[in-house]
Amino acid sequence: MHARGQGIHSGLFLCYFISMKKILIEYLYLDLKSCDRCVGTDAVLDKVVEGLEPALSLAGYQIEYRKQEISTPELAEKFHFLSSPTVRVNGRDIFGKIKETGCSCCGDIAGTHVDCRAYEDEGKTLEVPTEEMLADAILRAVYNPSGCSCGTYKLPGNLKRFFVGKKRKAL
Repeated sequence: MHARGQGIHSGLFLCYFISMKKILIEYLYLDLKSCDRCVGTDAVLDKVVEGLEPALSLAGYQIEYRKQEISTPELAEKFHFLSSPTVRVNGRDIFGKIKETGCSCCGDIAGTHVDCRAYEDEGKTLEVPTEEMLADAILRAVYNPSGCSCGTYKLPGNLKRFFVGKKRKAL
């Protein structure tokens, strides 16, 4: 899945993608069955990637689009997952700052209160980003790369509660 078995957050991997005019768009999420935020963002992102692909291809870029369910704490650690849902371009979270609000869908899955990602747009808090927001953020990440979301990772307490609750409910 990754060059030479390295995680996406490897600086070498990121430099490889940028120098080769390759774009890796990753969609990381907790649930595509019942979470309105994850399902909604997935649909909007599919449409945006489909729309951007011809122009980016014309500009000489090769696009790879991957989706990854983060179903365990181990996967969260592997992908340095901080909040659901997350969209990355070449290892970088396209929205940077993370804002979260209560997510009843994921709370139902885990049987406990869970916060998931929310987006700010013109002073409004949205649970699903708009096409315009996603397209703009992806293009900014492509044309102004600033490195990956690297560094030391610690599973956020919110995700820890989600995984513990989900496991407990499955028993």
